[in-house]
Amino acid sequence: MTATAAAVADAPAQDAAAPLALQIRDLHAWYGESHVLHGVNLEVRSGEVVTLLGRNGAGRTTTLRAVMGLTGARRGSIRIHGKEAIDTPAHRIAHLGVGYCPEERGIYASLSCLENLMLPPRVAGEGGMSVDEILQMFPNLRERASSPGMRLSGGEQQMLAVGRILRTGARILLLDEISEGLAPVIVHKLADMVRTLRARGFTIVMVEQNFRFAAPLADRFYVLEHGQVVDAFAATELASRTERLNELLGV
Repeated sequence: MTATAAAVADAPAQDAAAPLALQIRDLHAWYGESHVLHGVNLEVRSGEVVTLLGRNGAGRTTTLRAVMGLTGARRGSIRIHGKEAIDTPAHRIAHLGVGYCPEERGIYASLSCLENLMLPPRVAGEGGMSVDEILQMFPNLRERASSPGMRLSGGEQQMLAVGRILRTGARILLLDEISEGLAPVIVHKLADMVRTLRARGFTIVMVEQNFRFAAPLADRFYVLEHGQVVDAFAATELASRTERLNELLGV
């Protein structure tokens, strides 16, 4: 094990007694012949919020996509609730309780807000959140239930994209840049959503460029560079890591 991998394995967790929801070891991933991930190591315990930091192109989104089986070839280990999933096809990953909210959101323009919300089936666990629960969390969507997806604002589309995966029964949520390009009032609502879901026991892995959004929400952070984890630390260490983060993130 490399020094970086050892540091990752020893990174402090929110609750060391909580079981591992997601464990990644020596993960390599390719798009065609392009080798993007070069031995990523990270772990997330049940009920944690973990944020992946890094410059554009560092491999953060590819890490989420690799977990979902949406890259090309993969090598290494991806364990979801202890079950090895490196060879599990993409259409079966959701059945393991993982939901992915991509950066592009994937809202169907011709379907209404409610039709988009109802589109994915319940595939994991004992069933996902009810429509009423989701609309209570996102009251904007209740008001826009009959509006076509193309007529929703960016913030409403983001709420819908997250609400849609909550219906599936997923308890591990992979959220890619959910605050990007949104008005501060919407970003504040999404932060409240993350806190609510964490309080309800969901496990969340976020890719975020908006460090101000991510910093008060995450229990732990991983920093990626050139397809590898180069640093890992708990939220309690954030203040002491400012200079190091400035170097790695170029902020």
